[in-house]
Amino acid sequence: MGIPDKKPAADRISRRDFLRSSAAAGLGVALSGPAFGQSPTAAAPAAAKSAAELRVAVIGCGAQGRVLIESMLRIPSVRIAALCDIWSYSRQYTGNYIKKYGQAANVYEDYRELLAAEKDLDAAVVATPDWVHAEQTAACLRRGLHVYCEKEMANSLDKARSMVLAARETGKLLQIGHQRRSNPRYIHAIERLIREKSLLGRVTVAYAQWNRAKADLLGWPEKYAIDQATLDKYGYSSMTEFRNWRLFKKFGGGPMVDLGSHQIDLFSWVHGTPPKSVVASGGLDYYENWEWYDNVMAIYEFETKQGTARAFYQVQTTTQHGGFYETFMGENGSLVLSEIPERGNWAMREPHAPEWDSLAKAGLLQSETVPIQKSATKNIYVDVRVTAEAGRWPLPVELAKPAHQPHLENFFDAVRTGAPLNCPAELAYESCVAVLKANEAVKARRVMEFRPEQFKA
Repeated sequence: MGIPDKKPAADRISRRDFLRSSAAAGLGVALSGPAFGQSPTAAAPAAAKSAAELRVAVIGCGAQGRVLIESMLRIPSVRIAALCDIWSYSRQYTGNYIKKYGQAANVYEDYRELLAAEKDLDAAVVATPDWVHAEQTAACLRRGLHVYCEKEMANSLDKARSMVLAARETGKLLQIGHQRRSNPRYIHAIERLIREKSLLGRVTVAYAQWNRAKADLLGWPEKYAIDQATLDKYGYSSMTEFRNWRLFKKFGGGPMVDLGSHQIDLFSWVHGTPPKSVVASGGLDYYENWEWYDNVMAIYEFETKQGTARAFYQVQTTTQHGGFYETFMGENGSLVLSEIPERGNWAMREPHAPEWDSLAKAGLLQSETVPIQKSATKNIYVDVRVTAEAGRWPLPVELAKPAHQPHLENFFDAVRTGAPLNCPAELAYESCVAVLKANEAVKARRVMEFRPEQFKA
């Protein structure tokens, strides 16, 4: 990793880059609103609450918070009434951004001030660094709010467990942001095809990866650096720690937790049971100013009703080869999924497997297979021992919404109607146990066994 870029970024970073990396964008417009940066009482008043309207606070307006806000702005009758972030840069940008969509929010630096001042909230969305999720989520629950909290639940099991207990004690809803649990493509593939229709037969192997190209540490515009007293107040020793918290052990769990938790959660979903063990290899092999491992390769073992199954997961931060996707392989076929359809969303049948035409007629698969591309080169040797791959059967389900929107919709539907959450705290806690243990396995350099009671908070 290189030295953080501390030069003002307003004139050279696009809005898209801002949303993706929490760098900067359009500051001349975004920071020009007169209400933002003033006290909450000086902010524009929120509109009157309609009968079906939910008033929501967003705690954490960094990159992930803005991704969630982008989706929330698309959901009818959800009003963002309050925003909170310790960085004035994020507060002001986000506040002025939502004003463009007809929403005005009171703005706070400290979430405790927000909870003390706001008397008419229904829910809170927590999108802060992992290490403060438990504290902020519990405070919101005890304030009487339903909570949507980003994954990973926390960077320790004690903190994650406290979140589950706080939800139980208060009787409030707590949804954790494993958004694939609400993605219609994943629901169709896992619930309908793999589990209900047994499309793949016995699933024996799974593979998933999230590979990213090498990158420098995130920087910040110098004129918006947080003063040291404020950093100290909120537990950060420097702007480098604050901007790159995922890489430090005090604040996050490194790439294995930050990225792997999404996909390792799917292994348990497919098998209907948490893992039995994990062994992992990894290390801090490339970057000099990280604390967490920059690469991990882990193998999970599952004891299913049909027998033993294994799942391999890798996260790399020095190559983007293959991007991110998940593959489930069974005796009768394989299924490849990804939040990006170009990297997944199809099934392949083994030659000996029962036909899938009936599933296509029922609309569970597309009726026409997509042939595998053949090489135009004629000067090749064909090995007779290799069976040609059959055509791919695309899945019929697409997602015409941002990836996080269905999960937020599920949460808000649960608040309004009592509909079941797709990823309640108890379920997310199981994934938290599984993914945090992989980092332990890297350190221990041995197989780490799970006990069933470990997955219960």
